[in-house]
Amino acid sequence: MVKLARIGIDTSKSVFQLHGVDDGERPVLRKQLRRRQFLVFFAQLEPTLVGLEACGASHHWGRELQKLGHQVVLIPPQHVKTAYVGRNKNDKIDAEAICEVMKRDKVQERFVPIKSVEQSAVQMLLGVRESLIKRRTQLTNSIRSHAAEFGLVAAKGLDKIPPLLARIATDDSLPALTKEMFAGMGQEYAELGPRIATIDKQMLAFHRSNEVTRRLMEVPAIGPIAACLLVTKIVDPHAFRSGRRCAAWLGLTPTDHSSAGRQRQGGITRAGDEHLRAVLVSGAMACIRHAKNRPSNSSSWLGELLKRKPPKVAAVALANKTARIAWKIMTSGERYDPNRGRAPKGLAA
Repeated sequence: MVKLARIGIDTSKSVFQLHGVDDGERPVLRKQLRRRQFLVFFAQLEPTLVGLEACGASHHWGRELQKLGHQVVLIPPQHVKTAYVGRNKNDKIDAEAICEVMKRDKVQERFVPIKSVEQSAVQMLLGVRESLIKRRTQLTNSIRSHAAEFGLVAAKGLDKIPPLLARIATDDSLPALTKEMFAGMGQEYAELGPRIATIDKQMLAFHRSNEVTRRLMEVPAIGPIAACLLVTKIVDPHAFRSGRRCAAWLGLTPTDHSSAGRQRQGGITRAGDEHLRAVLVSGAMACIRHAKNRPSNSSSWLGELLKRKPPKVAAVALANKTARIAWKIMTSGERYDPNRGRAPKGLAA
């Protein structure tokens, strides 16, 4: 077989389309494989550079190909679609585009590191936790809305749901069918609490065993959930050349619409991982509430920012700063220093 310089792979659940080129950039491999044939085929090849679009399953296939001696890179899908896939789209075109984009220096800076099995496991744990909390929120909203149709209301808070369900169960004016429906929702609600509590214990156990998450927890705006998300979502912090690039990857930097020498910046890009970005902003909002209640204990930077900007705008700015601090902690091995960057007392600001 002709020596391959690199191979681009368009993956799916059961069909894999391959496109390979030699050192002269000539296409020498166009092949479609079934799932059971995939690893068998690559086991017969000499080690080469292999590229896949980054997705959930690509981390698994990346680990398996690495075991066979291949060098594997994961490419963000938007960099393949935007510049290299034309008007028509099919598996062959996608595989060729992946193979083409692998050699571009600009895209090589944005390759996605492959997660380890342990990182994938923790990411799954946090994902299941998020889905259970969303389901609990949906369920409580459904219980409240249906109860309101019968004139039964309750104050806000999860602890108000069991008393509301108890009132419904003892209300003789409600139809039997209604009580049965509420009883079913109440049973599901009661099951969600212990499941979430179990996952929280597993998450805290991982947090205590991980030295990086313990250092990240020293940052005021970072809690255990944010710390665990940072180490699982940011697989290789050294892939970012600066903290600003890390914050930009998370979508916490403003969009740029500059032209003809005139700078115009809009809202944040909202790129990157939505869950991690939301948790960082939530942590920032907690810090802002604390700063309002105890101004003497908050940083002067945050205090001055709150004088000029609304709380939600300040929260995004603080989340941006927190992401940069987290990147520095993860790349340098240092601990968080709350006094770093502050002017010494007695000196003019």
